[in-house]
Amino acid sequence: MKIRTLIIDDERLARNGLLRFLKNDAEVEVAGECVDGESAVRAILGKRPELVFLDVQMPEIDGFEVVRRVGPEKMPVTVFVTAFDRYAVRAFEANAIDYLLKPVGEERFRKALARAKERIAPKKSEDAAQRVRAILEQVKRRAEYAEFLPVPENGRIVFVKTKEIDWIEADGNYARLHTGSRTHDIRETLAALERKLNPRDFQRIHRSTIVNIHMIKEIQPWFHGHHLVLLENGQKLRLSRYEREIAKRFGL
Repeated sequence: MKIRTLIIDDERLARNGLLRFLKNDAEVEVAGECVDGESAVRAILGKRPELVFLDVQMPEIDGFEVVRRVGPEKMPVTVFVTAFDRYAVRAFEANAIDYLLKPVGEERFRKALARAKERIAPKKSEDAAQRVRAILEQVKRRAEYAEFLPVPENGRIVFVKTKEIDWIEADGNYARLHTGSRTHDIRETLAALERKLNPRDFQRIHRSTIVNIHMIKEIQPWFHGHHLVLLENGQKLRLSRYEREIAKRFGL
């Protein structure tokens, strides 16, 4: 199967030069040419090429912005093309496999293309994709969970650090945050708050209760197969025996 390739450059002369180098390579299929960053983003997301030659200096949206808009996890193997070698460091920071200086010589181009082909080889490409996915998943998990909850209080907004929350209880259309000796009422359902809180730190133990697991001192047996959760501050909370996730997590 041929390597689907995009040429992205606002200069016709530069595009023609790259096209000339590529046209005799039986392993490469030029899937298209783009003359600006907007069309480049659409083409990368739509055509899903395996390789792009991406000009750094383009009006309005440059090559680095193209990478940002597409997303590093969705970018194919990338060779940056630039007239200035001062962009080389940034090119590699953007995970480029190589960069080419204009005017591009054929020998230098062949070396860059060989490196790209090596990266695109199925096993190496999959290994690289798995590493990128793992890193992005870590970043995503950190980014999607709240570190602070904004709480209206006496006409102002107080930002409560989630790590300082001992437990949360449902109170009608509100939720009550318990932080040490203080409480804060927030107009959120428990389900909405549960989605915002990191499951590594918070566990819903009852339909009306979420607890910071770092604040748990012990779990005590209670009546009829139920249990009580005892917090470090002495607070006792009922643990629902119907929560399978809880039973698995705490070994009950």
